Amino acid sequence: MTIQTRFPDGFLWGAATASYQIEGAVNEDGRGPSIWDTFSHTPGRVIDATTGDTAADHYHRYREDVAMMSGLGLQAYRLSVAWPRVVPGGSGAPNEAGLDFYSRLVDELLARQIRPFVTLYHWDLPQALDDAGGWTNRDTAARFGEYAHLVAERLGDRVDTFTTLNEPWCSAYLGYASGVHAPGHTDLAEAYAAVHHLLLAHGLGVAAVRAAAPGSHASITLNPAMVRAASDSPADLDAMRHVDGISNRIFLDPLLHGAYPADVIDDLKHVTDWSFVADGDLATIQAPIDMLGVNYYTPVSVTADPTAGVLPYPGSDKAYIVAPEGPFTAMGWRIEPGSFTELLVRLQRDYPGVPLMITENGAAFDDVVTPDDGVHDGDRIDYLRGHLGALHDAIESGVDVRGYFVWSLMDNFEWALGLSKRFGIVHVDYETQQRRLKDSATWYSAVIAANGLT
Repeated sequence: MTIQTRFPDGFLWGAATASYQIEGAVNEDGRGPSIWDTFSHTPGRVIDATTGDTAADHYHRYREDVAMMSGLGLQAYRLSVAWPRVVPGGSGAPNEAGLDFYSRLVDELLARQIRPFVTLYHWDLPQALDDAGGWTNRDTAARFGEYAHLVAERLGDRVDTFTTLNEPWCSAYLGYASGVHAPGHTDLAEAYAAVHHLLLAHGLGVAAVRAAAPGSHASITLNPAMVRAASDSPADLDAMRHVDGISNRIFLDPLLHGAYPADVIDDLKHVTDWSFVADGDLATIQAPIDMLGVNYYTPVSVTADPTAGVLPYPGSDKAYIVAPEGPFTAMGWRIEPGSFTELLVRLQRDYPGVPLMITENGAAFDDVVTPDDGVHDGDRIDYLRGHLGALHDAIESGVDVRGYFVWSLMDNFEWALGLSKRFGIVHVDYETQQRRLKDSATWYSAVIAANGLT
């Protein structure tokens, strides 16, 4: 075996999942309802009419799943805590059974020498908080701070890193602007109030982690976009600037520079007056973080011409997504590993000083279980190999990336697409809950063992 591309010593290899997507057990041991329980049970919201009621049944099978992780040689596992499992009503006394589940899961990981990375919010907002306005309500940020303190206090003696939020872009724009995610609203003004309150929640969450778990690291995970203009026309170039503003800089600038971008504020003056920003908020949001998580899958091309785009860019009324050229994943997302390098180099250039962690990268394909009881997903291996090569190129150019988490460990409930898309390196038979290692799992295990591409 020849190692063609070696990663730095100490580079961390892991896999990622999220609570609502794998746990199931939505009505067990005191868990309360989340916005995704409500959304997925609403007819027409999920493409195949499935829900996360059972998903991959990880709540009952976590020991088996952790043993599988150990067999693959995973060094770290990125999980998320279900807020309604810990605080069923969104505020008030904790549910001890919920906290105990995550404590047992963390202990199981550590017993197998797997470092737990805990995301505090991966989209399953308690329904009671949504009933009071959800992320459009400033109070939700305060309730998140309290919840973060509870979890960090219980798990912080054993958890390496707490991540406050996963992809607030999705929570704000898909949840409140395009309406394709829970809670399913379509109001631009609500979306930007949600952006700010999510960022405020992050800042309060960091403070909670620092207070309750001083030995742990604090981070946030974003899904920054690699945005291109559909043409060199001034209008399309301005659409690119605008989308970069609402996708990237609206999050990164307050987090790392302490201010919202002036051009974004100007772009949105017809949508909001930003009155939801209170004195002291930006200082709270800019609380120092130890690491920035980056989720990346595909680039995006945009235009100002609504007749040339296939749909409006989420969160915008002036930019439109242009249909990409192939090759594609099963999600219809363009496969272009070089764009990953470009994005990481840009992040290092514009936001230096914060180490990066790739917290999600992977692909959905139309996997088939063959007569030999295998899943021969060479297309996924090609995707991962290409993106790991692009990641290595970024590191070689000086980008400080500390590790990589493949999305996902196992097939799961893919939000509004239900069970119709499979991202896992482990196949899940949803009728029997049998796990099968796909070829990509065996390949990824070898990458981990070699600390490089062979």
